[in-house]
Amino acid sequence: QVQVVESGGGLVQTGGSLRLSCTASGFPFDEFHMGWFRQAPGKEREGVSCLSRKGVTEYYADSVKGRFTISRDNAKNTLYLQMNNLRPEDTAMYYCAAVVRGSWKRACAPGEFPYWGQGTQVTVSP
Repeated sequence: QVQVVESGGGLVQTGGSLRLSCTASGFPFDEFHMGWFRQAPGKEREGVSCLSRKGVTEYYADSVKGRFTISRDNAKNTLYLQMNNLRPEDTAMYYCAAVVRGSWKRACAPGEFPYWGQGTQVTVSP
């Protein structure tokens, strides 16, 4: 059973940093492409950053380029999102998601990823 569990969210001031982690189990992690998504109240879920299974192909939303860095450690079955210079508009529930190799069309879009975690809340105060 594919499972992903997010952690690392919290409350931080504007300009601060957080590191999100996503621990995977129940599947061969290096066979899956991974992504971070977020959803703010009243808004649609959006792709933040996605990373191919070997860490070769990256995607970042324009709003986070230069501030967020996605990475993965296949030996630890873990995906990371380093978030620096956080802004109030980054406040959202952040989700980790997975898609098996061969099924990803290289778009960092929620509809491309069938397996999801429960999310971790990130709140950035002004």
